[in-house]
Amino acid sequence: MAGAVSALFLLDIKGRVLVWRDYRGDVSALQAERFFTKLLDKEGDAEVHSPVVYDDAGVTYMFIQHNNVFLLTAARQNCNAASILLFLHRVVDVFKHYFEELEEESLRDNFVVVYELLDEMMDFGYPQYTEAKILSEFIKTDAYRMEVSQRPPMAVTNAVSWRSEGIRYKKNEVFLDVVESVNILVNSNGQIVRSDVVGALKMRTYLSGMPECKLGLNDRVLLEAQGRATKGKAIDLDDIKFHQCVRLARFENDRTISFIPPDGSFDLMTYRLSTQVKPLIWVEAQIEKHSRSRIELMVKARSQFKERSTATNVEIEVPVPSDATNPNIRTSMGSAAYAPERDAMVWKVKSFPGGKEYMCRAEFSLPSITAEEGAPEKKAPIRVKFEIPYFTVSGIQVRYLKIIEKSGYQALPWVRYITMAGEYELRLI
Repeated sequence: MAGAVSALFLLDIKGRVLVWRDYRGDVSALQAERFFTKLLDKEGDAEVHSPVVYDDAGVTYMFIQHNNVFLLTAARQNCNAASILLFLHRVVDVFKHYFEELEEESLRDNFVVVYELLDEMMDFGYPQYTEAKILSEFIKTDAYRMEVSQRPPMAVTNAVSWRSEGIRYKKNEVFLDVVESVNILVNSNGQIVRSDVVGALKMRTYLSGMPECKLGLNDRVLLEAQGRATKGKAIDLDDIKFHQCVRLARFENDRTISFIPPDGSFDLMTYRLSTQVKPLIWVEAQIEKHSRSRIELMVKARSQFKERSTATNVEIEVPVPSDATNPNIRTSMGSAAYAPERDAMVWKVKSFPGGKEYMCRAEFSLPSITAEEGAPEKKAPIRVKFEIPYFTVSGIQVRYLKIIEKSGYQALPWVRYITMAGEYELRLI
């Protein structure tokens, strides 16, 4: 088992202790001051951004910063740093659930509840319960309600710590959104420098009782094991990250995604595909300068996906000189406008079907006084935003979603697919 932390500190932006909880009795409040001194010493070193700081006295500090608050653990044992840093992020999520926002003022106003939460979330230096919905069932923000003796919810003493018992809905439904973000960087020669797809299976569950869910995807490993893999119908899933409710041993054994879902919204699974992706919307821009007083732009946008799909809310941001004035813009589809606060022309097309090409022409006036000749010209890239419903780049498909509950009710699963632009940039120079 990994080592335990000795104490948890909440510090203000100047390093003063707002709240601290001693779990093992082998560090003092002075450790927070020593940590902050070390942090200030490293502030001038641009290369040092480590969230783990080691002290010669045998204490290891692990910290994150949120707004004007530092969340810091001090440990004398050999801890799993990734686990503790994840725990600190979960502490932030829980505090935000209780106080709307985590900052110095909200901690000062709610220090009684903060101590109660720290006692429940960590025991003798080991992380325990970090589900805000479960904690809020027996730790109330109202101090008067704290006097009533309460029995902890079953989730705290149960193996299923992310879901309470006794949940009831009149209509049992599950909504599953398969959302993929396409990240692409194209250089000025039209070559793809970087491309990947980041996907997420986002669920919203409104189910009674303790339902058992089983999800089937067109996973190549599973389909080949069943002798059902066909060319073009199966995909390779890489860099998969599951919500804690998924039974990992079951998945590793037979690739079945089996889980008891939390109530409400959560990300069931995220994944990344690093295969080369063809740009879904290709943009070309020609820029001509005339006698230092006028600039002309011709922008072509072409959709490179099948005709049966349609991109919606397409937004193409083309950079223009910061001193441009008197815009004269014409488009073959959609509308375009000069956005001086962004030093760009923004072209919007509400509906962009596959296999189509549209054009935008623009003319801007420039001041007669220009910068020195030979000064390096800075150009931002063309940025593209879009959404394509009922479409995924990876070809991922939900083959089935089964919901089984001991009461035998029928649940309605709804599945939706959508692809959107992530960091989607095309360089001009």
